[in-house]
Parts: sequence; structure tokens; C-alpha cells
Amino acid sequence: MELFDVTIVGGGPAGLYSAFYSGLRDLKTKIIEFQPTLGGKVNIFQEKMLWDVGGQPPIVAAQFVENLVAQAKTFDPTICLETKVQNVRKEQDYFVIETNDGAQHYSKTIIIATGGGIYKPIKLAIDGAEKYEMTNLHYTIKGIERFRNHDVLISGGGNGAVDWAVELLPIAKSVTLIYRKEELTAHEAQVRNLRENGVEIMLNSELVSLQSNEQKTAIEQVTVCQNGDNTTFNIDDVIISHGYDREVSLEFDEDIRPECKDNYYLQSIGKCQTTVPGIFGAGDIVTYEDKVNLLLGTFQDAVLAVNSAKLYMNPEANKVAMVSSHNEKFREKNQEIYANV
Repeated sequence: MELFDVTIVGGGPAGLYSAFYSGLRDLKTKIIEFQPTLGGKVNIFQEKMLWDVGGQPPIVAAQFVENLVAQAKTFDPTICLETKVQNVRKEQDYFVIETNDGAQHYSKTIIIATGGGIYKPIKLAIDGAEKYEMTNLHYTIKGIERFRNHDVLISGGGNGAVDWAVELLPIAKSVTLIYRKEELTAHEAQVRNLRENGVEIMLNSELVSLQSNEQKTAIEQVTVCQNGDNTTFNIDDVIISHGYDREVSLEFDEDIRPECKDNYYLQSIGKCQTTVPGIFGAGDIVTYEDKVNLLLGTFQDAVLAVNSAKLYMNPEANKVAMVSSHNEKFREKNQEIYANV
């Protein structure tokens, strides 16, 4: 049995920074992540520009994730991808984490960093639509340049759909936004931006069929039903932004089930400790008074959770890690960086 000091459930920003700080505190660390890649929900918006990370110049989300992952790997944590945690129980003085592949993981402490749960985009309910996902039917945008001079149709009326429409304004040849309700639900400033820039907005509308090209490999035409009338037009790309299904199937044995708020969010009793000793929370999954639901707050949660885990295992330990500017762990790495400046 290989026993870890800290096992982090979730590989998004909270989990990744927890892994870095855990290594900084000399803790043997493991990350368990359901998705095939690290980065969490930020991967949904890879082309978004992030401005609100302290001391960080504006950065594209994809690059930000890459930086987070590299930082998390600084102290070589064990990383398990495409692995879903199903149940947690306690035996003696350690936790047993059971995963969907039948494996058991053993850890002295656990940091839950699952955010809003496992997000899966709500797929288009048209038979055969899935075959176009490899070409021009999109549920996420990984490279905005692919839409340059294209006619793009976006289905959805929330912030996600409208934000993408705004991003595509200077890129696409044309943008058409369709929404099944009478009014868009996105922020009014973004909606006004679309209207002022001549984006065609079709309300009370929905996609009813997709017509492929001769090779049967991509969508060439779409049919939209608006107030009972069908319109068919050519299109280069279709973006679906109908929201996400959230799966929250992580379970705990009854005797170690943490107290939750709204039947989901872990209730912190201070310093990101849950009501179960040895189980901690970081990021969107944990709640407490004056919670900051931003990336900056996520990083603070990670630090608090790791420090709490360290003190749980060793009450005589320092309350916090040594700051990086004085930390011997970075002496050799700093020399390498200075040499390349």
C-alpha cells in the first residue's frame, strides 16, 4: 500500500495550486482528475483573456492553464487522469479513495477541489450531430483564428454564447445568434455590443436540422425554426452554448460525510477545514463567510487547505511554508532562471 500525505481530488486551478504548495510543504502529493487533461473549467474558455490575476499581465486562458500545470508539477506529484472518485471512507488513521477503475488510493488527508463538479456540455439534440464534432460543430473554442472570415452560427442566449459572439466580431465574416426564448439572458452590455455591430439575433428560434457537404464530413447548411417558420442558410461553423450538465457523484461513507451548504458546497469551519478532520476544501467547492469566487480566492483557499493538512498531520509544524524568495527548494531553480535572463 502506497500512502500519500495529501490526495487532491480535482485538477483545476484550486487543485493545481494545492499540489504546488503541498510540495512546497514537503508533502507526498497525488492529484486525481476525471478529465483527460488538467486545468478544470478554464479549459472550456481557452481563448478568453484573463485580466484579474494579481501581478499577472493579461493572459490567454490556455497559456494560463499551461503555466498552472507546469507550476503544479514543480515537486513531481503523482497525477491520475481520466480517473473518477466514487467513494471515500476511513480506515484507522488514513482515508481510502475508491475510483471508477476499481483502484483504491490511500492518503492521510484529502483536499477536495472539484469546483462545480464534472462539467459536460449539453449536446445538440439532433440525430447524427455527433459526427460533425470533429469538423465544424463546436461545444468549446480552442482556437479563435479558425473562424476567420467564416460564417458562424451560435446557438444559445446566455453569457457564454454572447461572449463568444462578441469575441468573433473582428474575426468572423458574419455571426448569427439564435436563442429559443424571447430575450437573451446575457449581460446587457454584451448584448448591446452585438446589436450595435449588426449581429443578426434570431429569438424564439432553434436549430432543427443540419445538412452536410458532399463528403458527409462537415455541416454546410442549417435549418432554423423561428416562430414556426423554417429558414435554411449556408454556414461554415456552428457553436453550441446550451450550458453544462454537472455531475456531483462523489460520495463519503456516512461517518465521514462533511457538512455541506445547499446540499453541495463544503462548509468550512475555518482555514478551509471541513467538519471532518483530515478532509479539506479549496476553490469553488468550499464555502465560508466573505468567500471570494475568483482565481485569487482559489489560490488562497489552496494555501489554507494545505497548511491545515500539514498541521493536521503534524501539529508542531510551521503554520505556513517559507516564502519562495528565501526557500532553499528554489535555490538551484533560481540559478537556472538567472542564467537565462
